[in-house]
Amino acid sequence: MTNIILCGGSGTRLWPVSRTLMPKQFVKLFEEKSLFQLTVERNSKICDNQFIVSNTEQYFLALDQLEELHKSKNRYLLEPIGRNTAPAIALACMALEEDEIVLVTPSDHLIKDEDEYKIVLEKAKLLASKNQLVTFGITPAFPETGFGYIEAEGIDVKAFHEKPNLETATRYVNAGNYYWNSGMFCFKAGIFLEELKKYSPEIYNASLLAYKGANKNGMIRIKHEDMVTIPEDSIDYAVMEKSRIVNVIASDINWSDVGSFDALFEELPKDENNNTQNEKHININSKNNLVYGQNKYIATIDIEDLIIVDTGDALLVSKKGSSQKIKQVVKEIKKISELHHIHLTGHRPWGTYTVLEDTDKYKIKRIVVNPGKRLSLQKHYHRNEHWVVVSGTATVRVGDETKLVRANESTYIKMGEVHRLSNEGKIPVVLIEAQVGEYMGEDDIVRIEDDYKREG
Repeated sequence: MTNIILCGGSGTRLWPVSRTLMPKQFVKLFEEKSLFQLTVERNSKICDNQFIVSNTEQYFLALDQLEELHKSKNRYLLEPIGRNTAPAIALACMALEEDEIVLVTPSDHLIKDEDEYKIVLEKAKLLASKNQLVTFGITPAFPETGFGYIEAEGIDVKAFHEKPNLETATRYVNAGNYYWNSGMFCFKAGIFLEELKKYSPEIYNASLLAYKGANKNGMIRIKHEDMVTIPEDSIDYAVMEKSRIVNVIASDINWSDVGSFDALFEELPKDENNNTQNEKHININSKNNLVYGQNKYIATIDIEDLIIVDTGDALLVSKKGSSQKIKQVVKEIKKISELHHIHLTGHRPWGTYTVLEDTDKYKIKRIVVNPGKRLSLQKHYHRNEHWVVVSGTATVRVGDETKLVRANESTYIKMGEVHRLSNEGKIPVVLIEAQVGEYMGEDDIVRIEDDYKREG
């Protein structure tokens, strides 16, 4: 059985912890592991292979986190843009044998009852072997209005229902045959593609053309011009709600989609005052609060039932129960800054960079280049750069000259000069980069040659 792990999503519901380039599935929220890593660990006990579906930026995050788990034998399919779950799953299934049973899971869910989860998956695998499309219905713990529901008659699906109001959700829970829609599925790759072709032929045909035209050197890279031709739709709308061979497995597996700070609060460990545990939280008579922040001390006095999230470049304060409104905050943030898109620390194929100071005339970064990696060969039209190495030894090319720059040494790159930094050593190279000029945007990078060594 192959686990298709869907890594898409912009992560705005947990802003500012989660950003477009660091969505919630890759944020290490639980015991220094991300939801993505927990997903891989959980499913690799049952599945033979992982098949990661993501975009290019998230691919590098996935690769790094899989390396931390010492899992190197994985397959990847990279989408230039997202077209929802139906095309993503179809493209992955086209790369597999028709009889291969797949377990399709999001990468950002938490499942705490793994023993029951294994039992549920065995039931699903048996049904999938009999050419059924299987979905997992979470036994509802309360009348949640933020989830879709599956109406069942035994293992047969009667209907899928949109997110209800509270009165309707209460009726669903009391009825006993309605389940939260988990977004997890199990079926044979070929059976899913047959049903997709039958009920959503436009998606199937466009996906097939995109798959045939993909670059398959080391991984599957879908071309942008092919991806945009695929109609955007979810697997529920495209197949599951129309197919006549759909079964549901009732799943009481202690599941959460961690879809809001209120949901996250329920899952994080607490102190004696029912605040989330935080070594830098100074508490004076405060209780029942989510306090998140790792860079500075956070002091609270006589408060309760609040969400306080500090990420260095943004501060969120909300009443518990109101965190679903963060989408409105992100909408406003998009009008004025890039804070919805990236953290102060950005992850790249070669390592990380952290913005230490950013003004109209200069920007200062801390850059870490991992052993054996290098930046792309590039130049800038609107800024000069000063590099000061503080740890390790960098191999620096500026124009036609290449030299070693050691700790406590520096180099200068004039505007318009072609340059590259490589780390040929065995420890990370750490440097401070000072950019000076009239424009320091990330789009003032003319890449002459990219290093795709890590990509297969």
